[in-house]
Amino acid sequence: MAEVIPFHKPSLKEKHKGNTLCRRGHHKWQVDKAKKFDVKLGKLVTVYHCPRCGKIKVQAH
Repeated sequence: MAEVIPFHKPSLKEKHKGNTLCRRGHHKWQVDKAKKFDVKLGKLVTVYHCPRCGKIKVQAH
């Protein structure tokens, strides 16, 4: 017989854990070192991403 997994609706606290700061604009920016050069602009760029929400910010130099 298979194991029975209890399903429950996650509480609001569990659902939004770690994401409330990002919704208020306080992201945890980290530099993404994979992409350093933008072909269309022809410039060096710094790509930042937030590990909590996945938002990406690009800054050209």
